Amino acid sequence: MTRHEMLKGKIALVTGASRGIGRAIAQRFAAEGAMVIVAGRQAGESDDDPGTLRETVALIRRLGGSAMALQVDLDDPAQCVALVPRAVQAAGGFDILVNNAGSAEYSSIESMPLEVFDRTVAHYLRVPFMLSKAAIPVMRERGAGWILNLGSVTALAPVRPFHEFERCGGATAYAAAKAAINRFTEGLAAELQADNIAVNSVAPSTAIRTPGSERFIPDGYPVEPVEYLVETALALCSTPARQRTGCIAHSLHFPLAAGLDVFGLDGAGKLPPPVVPAWAHPGLLRSDLQEG
Repeated sequence: MTRHEMLKGKIALVTGASRGIGRAIAQRFAAEGAMVIVAGRQAGESDDDPGTLRETVALIRRLGGSAMALQVDLDDPAQCVALVPRAVQAAGGFDILVNNAGSAEYSSIESMPLEVFDRTVAHYLRVPFMLSKAAIPVMRERGAGWILNLGSVTALAPVRPFHEFERCGGATAYAAAKAAINRFTEGLAAELQADNIAVNSVAPSTAIRTPGSERFIPDGYPVEPVEYLVETALALCSTPARQRTGCIAHSLHFPLAAGLDVFGLDGAGKLPPPVVPAWAHPGLLRSDLQEG
């Protein structure tokens, strides 16, 4: 199943792995030899229950990979606090933490209820903080580690003149939380580099259609394949902190900047080099060239 076994002997904890980007990352990491702990709300009752942890584990095992599931509701602070100890107990520890889980809720600031704002900040900043804080001593004891946060291109300043999405899309609070997680990533990278723990962020360069994002993507909008983001995630979680940390990467731009080959989720089938569309944010290429 593996191509280069880049993650052989490594254990990865991936949140929000019952579907979408989290599942794709789990599949790709397993294809490179990692034992993957998939965490999410929907456990499932059978291996073919769509959008569940059982389905994710079955997909990985079917191709010879190794995976286990931990059901968790990260909206519950007690369950969030308990996730890292549960993962350590189940697998003996882990080397990689992927903070992917979250559910976007878009609304203008004027009409956004406070509880929606609070959930947005909790999903995209508080939960990654809690899990990262708990993971640090686990990784330090193992001598190395990788923390990967899922970002968003909306974290960048709006292009002027303002587009329709910026004026009416309702992404302001979400974008602010994603901008915060980028700064959190950079600061934590500085704190942990001496411990050989790399901290990076990856985001779509444009948009990836997933079960969680499709309601915000207009019909006919040209989306990008998830494989480019996943290959970037793999590169960020297999390079030592002394070589790369504090990177804010984007799915189409980073492979081009780093000369990265992109493969399918099973580690086979090389994809063509990414093409950055004309509508991509103009501030991205410079950022990824600096980090690549």
